[in-house]
Amino acid sequence: MYKHILFVCVFFIVNVFQAQSRTFTEEDCPVCVSTIDKFSKTLEGETNPKNIEEQFKKYCLSTKIDKEKRLCYYLGGLEDSATGILSEMSKPLSWSMPALKICERLKKMDAQVCDIKYDKEIDWKTVNLKKMKVKDLKKILDNWGEICDGCLEKTDYIKRVEELKPSYVKDEL
Repeated sequence: MYKHILFVCVFFIVNVFQAQSRTFTEEDCPVCVSTIDKFSKTLEGETNPKNIEEQFKKYCLSTKIDKEKRLCYYLGGLEDSATGILSEMSKPLSWSMPALKICERLKKMDAQVCDIKYDKEIDWKTVNLKKMKVKDLKKILDNWGEICDGCLEKTDYIKRVEELKPSYVKDEL
């Protein structure tokens, strides 16, 4: 009986340590890691956390990517943000901490930060634009930073995407 209880306890402890030893990767928090990494490259050696926070707010206003905007909202980089944990991002950045470690710390404070995932990439070789919704066609144009002036029907959006596709979609060899 005691051996059975001991075995169960050892099994439980081993499982707990395995769960804790799992390393945090970029796939766990892709939007946070890529956004903070991209932002950190714009800092040019800035070490003052308050200045970093101000620059991050400017970065958030200028970004066109919806997922990055949502991250900005969660961190407090937008004026209408409900929370403000910018200092938890700016201080480690001032110490040159890697974006992956910063996001790991931010996740402990607010798990929503890592719930944001990028949309799946479109396979341009097999996609049928005629079967896509207008909403998705508009999203493609928005991601490219383009607009469709005078587009009223789905065919107009398809035509515009096809027009711009050579500029934004690179053919693989």
